[in-house]
Amino acid sequence: MMVISRRQFSALGAGAAAATLSGAPAARAATRRRKPAVRNVVLVHGAYADGSSWAKVIPLLQAAGMNVIAVQNPLTSLADDVAATNFALARQDAPTVLVAHSYGGTVISQAGLAPNVAALVYVAARAPEAGEDFAALSAKFPTPPVNSGIITSHGFKFLSQQAFLQDFANGVPRKEALELYAVQGPLSTPRPPRASPPGIRSRPGTPSRRTTAPSIPSLSASWPSG
Repeated sequence: MMVISRRQFSALGAGAAAATLSGAPAARAATRRRKPAVRNVVLVHGAYADGSSWAKVIPLLQAAGMNVIAVQNPLTSLADDVAATNFALARQDAPTVLVAHSYGGTVISQAGLAPNVAALVYVAARAPEAGEDFAALSAKFPTPPVNSGIITSHGFKFLSQQAFLQDFANGVPRKEALELYAVQGPLSTPRPPRASPPGIRSRPGTPSRRTTAPSIPSLSASWPSG
């Protein structure tokens, strides 16, 4: 399986769009000989975030001629998040690449079964097997520092400002990190313990190179999907 970073994914998208849009006869002939380039991308965020976490990726893809939608996961349950992603997929009129970060990988592993999904891209994201208990898997690794900043209130979990800035958005300029903190999506505490059959088995899947995501233990981020 090829390994790419988020920046490389954007560059590949730009290259594909450039080839498709080129008016050169050779490019047009090559396009006729292969399947049409995928032009739709749906981005899925993780926990303690919202769709604006893709704000720097979206313009790069749009500049490459891609149609882009960032899902706003309600984070109330896995089923609700999958439903939100499926709704975004239903709005696409052609094959679509489904991209996720962190917990969003669990979401696209389910939503990836949609018939118009051409490929799945996991950006430092979870890719659970069917029946896998993520909590049990995580217990095999050191607890991420960000966990000490989790606050539970009224049935939801969210991160303290210190934990968000220091651990969750580590390396992000403070001004941007504060903006992301302001739109943090609280996570409902009752979560499904196990994953259902994953779409990764029926679609081409591409994991990304490890990026800074202190909320995911580095070893569990590279845990084999099977």
